[in-house]
Amino acid sequence: MSNVQKLFVRCALALALAMVFMAGSAWAKDAKYVFFFIGDGMGLPQRAASSAYLGHKLAIDAMPAQGITTTFANDRFITGSAASATALATGMKTNIDYIGVDPDFKPVKTIAEMARDKGMKVGIVSSVSVDHATPAAFYAHVKNRSMYHEIDHALADSGFDFFAGGGLKDPSGKKSKAPMGDALEKAKANGYRVVTDKKDFMALKPGDGKVIAWNAWLQDDQALPYAMDMTDRDITLPEFTGKAIEMLDNDKGFFLMVEGGKIDWACHANDAAASIDNTIAFDKAVQQAMAFCEKHPDETLIVVTGDHECGGLTLGFAGTKYGSHYDILSHQKVSFQKFTAETLADFKKQGGDFNAMKPIITADFGLKFEGDAKADPMVLADYQAADIEQAFRRSMAGEKIKGGDYLLYGDYDPLSVTLTHVLNQKAGLGWTSYKHTGVPVSTSAMGVNCQAFNGGYDNKDVATKIMAAMGLPARAVYADAGSVRVAAN
Repeated sequence: MSNVQKLFVRCALALALAMVFMAGSAWAKDAKYVFFFIGDGMGLPQRAASSAYLGHKLAIDAMPAQGITTTFANDRFITGSAASATALATGMKTNIDYIGVDPDFKPVKTIAEMARDKGMKVGIVSSVSVDHATPAAFYAHVKNRSMYHEIDHALADSGFDFFAGGGLKDPSGKKSKAPMGDALEKAKANGYRVVTDKKDFMALKPGDGKVIAWNAWLQDDQALPYAMDMTDRDITLPEFTGKAIEMLDNDKGFFLMVEGGKIDWACHANDAAASIDNTIAFDKAVQQAMAFCEKHPDETLIVVTGDHECGGLTLGFAGTKYGSHYDILSHQKVSFQKFTAETLADFKKQGGDFNAMKPIITADFGLKFEGDAKADPMVLADYQAADIEQAFRRSMAGEKIKGGDYLLYGDYDPLSVTLTHVLNQKAGLGWTSYKHTGVPVSTSAMGVNCQAFNGGYDNKDVATKIMAAMGLPARAVYADAGSVRVAAN
């Protein structure tokens, strides 16, 4: 039995024993410690692929409550992170790009704000910037997710106790039409301590007060590095989660939202290995909460969901027929991002032909240009080698692969995408999109009143079920306009 399985069994047994002493009631008392984990872009196939790659269940798949959740937005079937996160945070459906407001732009109170007002401590952790759509939906109320400056000010004014992971995208207002002053300086004035050094971060103690922390190396767009690109100098998502638990633990309880944001970013680029590695890191972050649950089984609720599926990941590819060879993904040593921004960028500066690139591709992705393809699955077929060479020439010419007219995460390098596609296809995986899809997601739960998360329901119902478990009215609640910062375009 694995350590994860042992941890789950101990926590489940402790929970069962606690429920025996609940005077026969079918429901436990209100959840005092609430964990809400959101895997951005983590649909059913992302979870299944990660489990298959590991060769065993994820910790989240072993939870006692399992549900299927629809994700559509108010104004579009295929949702975006802002609309979906708002539904998950408030119980209210809203429009694409809206944050913390209803379709008519009326601010809606979030679970995190309800927890704060109840006297609980509140923490927000993300592997992307903490002002990105999903984390922002728990403390900001703006009409567009790209209003990072206004979102940064909402963060500074939130009164939450702990923000960590990625950085801030526009605290000084350089990209804002109406700058409001430096949001980070406001946060400091409001009592936040800013920490960016790993040693200082790991040394934090509960008595150190409110914290805003991010990793020293923010790889892309103020986000943490992909899990597969991290070194010992980096703070991992599980480490951020563990420290959040330590900092937030108190007699009045806490609410902690943790987002695995780079699962989504990897899927936008069709990089299965990076997506799986980040899903595994996300699962390890959940295990931090499960360890806490073991100590507080009758007071803790853990809920895990995704905001949407991304990339149209398919667990099957025509070229491998019914074969699945996920172990092939272990040959990839760097994410598409690191390969593009570092390896390929350096190669372009130094100059070189395709023959000079071949050993680099073999080192980073395991794909071989010579050998017996029947005996070694990493050896490329002639047509695959030709596709890679053509992509190399396009890359050297400065071309980009476009994901569509509305490119939220930018364009992708042709060689990087072709390499991950070829590797993924050899593993038996395919992609249908560089964007989100309407595929339902899984929701898992354990702890206080977790049985409510069994079955099928919509993403807005995830929020109201958490509210009910916390002893709050199970419905969306409009915020007092005077108590939140609302900014229009």
